[in-house]
This record gives sequence, structure tokens and C-alpha cells, in this order.
Amino acid sequence: MDRILEGKVALVTGGSRGLGAVTAARLAELGADVAISYASSADKANTVVEQLKSTGARTMAIQADQADLSVARPLIDAVIAEFGKLDILVNNAGIAIQGQLVDDPELDGENYNRQWQVNVMGTIAITRAAAPKLTDGGRIIFIGSLLGSYVPFAGVADYAATKWALAGYAKGIARDLGPRNITVNVVQPGIMPTDMASDVAGELPDRDAILDMHPIRRIATLEEVADIVGFLAGPSAGYINGEAINVAGGFGI
Repeated sequence: MDRILEGKVALVTGGSRGLGAVTAARLAELGADVAISYASSADKANTVVEQLKSTGARTMAIQADQADLSVARPLIDAVIAEFGKLDILVNNAGIAIQGQLVDDPELDGENYNRQWQVNVMGTIAITRAAAPKLTDGGRIIFIGSLLGSYVPFAGVADYAATKWALAGYAKGIARDLGPRNITVNVVQPGIMPTDMASDVAGELPDRDAILDMHPIRRIATLEEVADIVGFLAGPSAGYINGEAINVAGGFGI
């Protein structure tokens, strides 16, 4: 396997499970040293760290619940203290609160507000902390959602809006950081086989009907999405900037 990220240091937020864990593994396989952050699952994070070590990567796990904006700067400082620099930031951490309509009198405002705090404000805080310290020629990759571009069913307004917000933010900072040859892009998966997707599956419309809307009638694998992140982190993607790349089998075309 071509180790195109040899000598690079990456941080994957929310890297203890699901797409974050698979992405961390992919970056390590490509030669990067990889730090992951996690909110609460220390055991899962340590398991990922051991898996990453098996590739020969230097690695560490840092507890940082990004709902608390004060963790952002210490998180970035910890990565740089351990590895000496930061080249790649993958903003993966997020939560999904879905299923209620905006006019539902029982709308769980507290949880929906937390979603904004984690998905948007927490991600922005980490990006702000990382931006001045990211190496020139570095990469920032946001994990968004196809719902950031296309909303085919009800009950996802807040979640979709958090992903729209990140897509707009990414375009703005692509402008800001372009003079330093730092690229900023968004990967927008559709449905994936993750714990988070399983948690909300019962709140979505009929899954078979949703699959029927996919020209390629299946969901993405985590590896397919992680491969796109790996490509964007690598040298061949140095002129791809400010883009949102859908990995959804044509869902929404």
C-alpha cells in the first residue's frame, strides 16, 4: 500500500467508533501518525489506539467532549505536544437527533440544541484552535452529510441544518486558508452502517423506500467513505478546495 501520508500527523475527532475509527485506521495505513478524540468511551478509544499501533503509527487518544467549547484549544495543544505538529484535521465528531417535526409541541429542544452545540459550535471551536497551528499545505476535512445538500424526508431539519452550516463554514475557511495552501473540503456520506445511524433508524421513513431512491441500491461502507477522506488528505488532492463531495450512491441526483 502506498504510504502517501508518511510523516504527516492527523487528528480525527470522534475517532473511537464508527466512521471515525475506520478513518483513523485508513490514515494510519497510509502512513500518518494519528490522534483521536473521544467524548466518553475510553475503552473503545483504547481499542482503536491498539489497532492503529499495529500499523506502525504513533498514536494517542484524548478525551474531549466537544459540546464543551473549552476543550478545543487543549485538544490541539495536546496533539502538537505529542507529535510536534498537526497536518490533517478530520472533523468527524457529531451527533444525530432526528425524528421530530419543527411544529411538534413535544419537541425536545434541549437535545436539539445540544446537537447544534456539538455539531456546529464544537466543530468550529476545534477548527479555530487548529487553524493557526496547522502546517502550511495541510488539510481540513469535515464529515458532513448528504442531508446538508438534499432533504428527502421530514423530521431532520435541525440535523440537516447543522451539516449545511458546516458546508458553508468550510467554503469560508477555504478562502481564509488558501494562501497557506491549506485545503478545506466536506465529505457528505449518505446512510452508513454506524451506531449513530442505527440509533435513529427507527425514526426514519421506510428504509426500503429510501434505498429505492438510490441509483446504486445499497448504503455506503465505512471504508468507502474513509477512502475519500484519505484521498483528500493526500498529495493528489492539493487543488481540490472548498468542495462538498457526496458519497451516497447517487442518492439525491
